[in-house]
Parts: sequence; C-alpha cells; structure tokens
Amino acid sequence: MQSVDTMTGSKMKNMGAAPDTKDDKGDVHTFWVQAVADGKMIKSFRTQVEKDASRKANFPGFRKGQIPPYAQPQMTMFSVQEGIIKTCEAAVAAYGLKSLSGEAGAVEVHEDVKDICKGYKVGESIEFTASFKAIFDPERQIVAVEEPAEEEPAAAAEE
Repeated sequence: MQSVDTMTGSKMKNMGAAPDTKDDKGDVHTFWVQAVADGKMIKSFRTQVEKDASRKANFPGFRKGQIPPYAQPQMTMFSVQEGIIKTCEAAVAAYGLKSLSGEAGAVEVHEDVKDICKGYKVGESIEFTASFKAIFDPERQIVAVEEPAEEEPAAAAEE
C-alpha cells in the first residue's frame, strides 16, 4: 500500500476483506504491517513508567520510591509493548486507515515480546511485524487524479 504520510521503515499490505468483522462505517480489511518502533520513544515510555512506579508503587521490603530489580523486566516489557502499539497507531494514520474500536481493533504482534525484551537495551529501536483489522478512511485515501492534457495555444498552432 502507498502511505499518505511518511513513516520511515514501514511496509503495509492489505490482506483482503475480513468477512467475520462488520463495521457500519465501511468494509473491514485485515492489514499486515512491518515497522520499526523508535528507540527514543520506547526510552521515554520507560522513563515515564519508572517515574510513576517510584511515586506510586509500594514494594514490600523496599523504601518508598525504590524500584526492586525484579520489577525492571516488567517495566521494560510494558515500555516495549507501548512503543509497538503507538507505532501501529502511527502506521494506521500514515496509510490512511481508521482503527476499529474494542476487541475488533486488536493488534496481533507476530514476534514474542518476551523474547524481544530479554535482550533489549534501553534506547534500541525494535523491528516488528503485526496484523490488525481496520477500515479505509475516505478522507485520507490517495485518489489518482488524471491531469488534463495541455493544449497548445491557438496562435502557436496556426504557425
């Protein structure tokens, strides 16, 4: 598919109509996307999760505001998942689609996020593939417009 906006490192493919899913705003299609979740974005999610955890969480055996080592992998996984979800949302917009609400709009990531997180270093970008169901946004679709053929001025044609 051709993107409406630029999204570096991404590919989108329409896998066809999804007959088992209905939406009153248009025909539902299944899409496959290959994209890269930006490492800076994931790092910012990780920083925010750490701040929230240190302010609100109370881990038994640790002072208030201290995050135990056993909680670190869970925070990394949450940050990576959030980065993948935000990248999929950006891809939906970049390719002129509208996501579905509720469970019908769920994203299925084809890689195991737990495996990705095991070797993940904060700040690295993550390449992933996913599939989801969405509808075409008629306001954002690229329409092929035929340009009228230029006519020669009458004075030039008479010479």
